[in-house]
Amino acid sequence: MAENDRSLDPPPGQPGGQPGTLFQRVRVFDAERGALTAPADVLVVGNTIARVASAPLAAGPGLTVLDGRGRVLLPGLIDAHWHSMLAAIGLETAVAGDVGYINLLAAREAGATLRRGFTTVRDAGGPAFALKRAIDEGVVPGPRIFPSGAMISQTGGHGDFRMPYEVPRSPGEPLSHSEQIGATAIADGPDEVRLRAREQLRQGASQVKLMAGGGVASPFDPLDVTQYVESEVRAAVEAAENWGTYVAVHAYTPRAIRMAVAAGVRSIEHGHLIDPPTAALLAEHGVWLCLQPFLDDGDAPALPDEERRQKLRQLYDGTDVAYTLARRHGVRVAFGTDILFDARLAARQGAQLTKLTRWYTPAEVLTMATAGNAALLALSGPRNPYPGALGVVREGALADLLLVDGDPLQDLALLADPEVSLLAIMKDGRLIKNRL
Repeated sequence: MAENDRSLDPPPGQPGGQPGTLFQRVRVFDAERGALTAPADVLVVGNTIARVASAPLAAGPGLTVLDGRGRVLLPGLIDAHWHSMLAAIGLETAVAGDVGYINLLAAREAGATLRRGFTTVRDAGGPAFALKRAIDEGVVPGPRIFPSGAMISQTGGHGDFRMPYEVPRSPGEPLSHSEQIGATAIADGPDEVRLRAREQLRQGASQVKLMAGGGVASPFDPLDVTQYVESEVRAAVEAAENWGTYVAVHAYTPRAIRMAVAAGVRSIEHGHLIDPPTAALLAEHGVWLCLQPFLDDGDAPALPDEERRQKLRQLYDGTDVAYTLARRHGVRVAFGTDILFDARLAARQGAQLTKLTRWYTPAEVLTMATAGNAALLALSGPRNPYPGALGVVREGALADLLLVDGDPLQDLALLADPEVSLLAIMKDGRLIKNRL
């Protein structure tokens, strides 16, 4: 964190008519060092952090002043595997519901996501382009969204939610409902995968999402199967690289992960069944592993049948091993929740973050959910919809900030109750919440 002892002379107003906020006497979490600073003042002008000073800054006319009184100022949290359109709606609604209704529910959940302190999300699949635009234009409140667009899946893959009577698809038949609304895109063969990847990039995807292995929520693909072959995944990678960005793949098993790495994928989503050689491979190639703390606790999702519940239990058994191997081999790990089809679990987004203290210190967890996740998002290069530094409190960074009533380095569980613990929430320089 840059520190500056200069006093403001003349006092700060609102340069160029931009609003300003002064956080006084706050202990800043330096996400790059994983430590708190001594009490400091932080000045926000417009949508960026203008000054971070160890000496008091004068409160000029027109500034909103928040006296932190020694409380902790965090960068906004980042969820690197979130489904903006699908997190809080039921599976039946997602598969067959009216897209207008889905958008309204998603807009409501976007506001709730922001109020939980998550100022940025990487959307890992779903028709989020319109929601992102509405948030960016100030129509509805919500986090910054790095959208993937439709999840690209092979026939019979994790993104194939068609009913049995819809298979086989005859030439000229309409797309399934989930394809029509842009939640998924079924593609087989390199040419078709390349086409669907380019369609998502055309729509504004910051990265491309592929399904490379079986999943839990999907009813027709076993967890152990590998989906796509290397040439198909490579087609998407080439399309993304031509746009200056990358591919993330859904994969749990070593075989699926290794195939994806060979094809040039930069981010593995999940990986709960990983083994030591595959963890070493990720570290060797600098590939990210976006893990979720799936545990057999009160946050288990409601699943409609025993087959899917059995798949989920396999992930529970692998979670501890996956985090342990990732630490041992020095894999770059990102935090994401991957909450789907459950409003109750969506409200537990912050609580999911606190579970990481099973494997990491609170400071390491906070670094992962801020500066660490921001480094993953930066892989989108010129497709980054929000140029500027995220996940840090330093001069010139985007002003996404949380003022915490307590010390999360001593008690990370504070973030599980954001309504009480977050006294102020700022996104893009605007106060979303202020209880001071």
